[in-house]
Amino acid sequence: MEHSTVGREYPISNKECSMISGQTYDLEARLIEYAVRMIRVSEALPDSRSGQHIGKQLLRSGTAPAPNYSEAVSAESRRDFIHKVKLALKELRETLTWLKIIRRADLIQPNEKLDEVIKETDELIAILFTSVQTARKNLQQKGS
Repeated sequence: MEHSTVGREYPISNKECSMISGQTYDLEARLIEYAVRMIRVSEALPDSRSGQHIGKQLLRSGTAPAPNYSEAVSAESRRDFIHKVKLALKELRETLTWLKIIRRADLIQPNEKLDEVIKETDELIAILFTSVQTARKNLQQKGS
């Protein structure tokens, strides 16, 4: 099945995704919105061998943090929570690498369309990293 993206625009930025500025989202909702954005980025890639390959990888890694975080929220222990948040963090880091590859290879034009989603990826990485650090600290304090 051939999929043509010629002449199609896919929203990738917060504004294009109809997010209302000033509205606060919980982290799970933010990760779900992020997954939707990764779907749109993957759909915006060219219908070439490289575009399809990168699109599949981006789709896998970019949509994984939301369900991983959802599992972390209902973790059975603090160690389980840390493990599941680290899985989400790992997927975000992989996604960031794919986004940088897309930018470097000029697969989405203009390249600036990726700036907001790369910034969002960096922010989510920072949030989850801090969450892991805090949970580890709390685990150590509990064990002391």
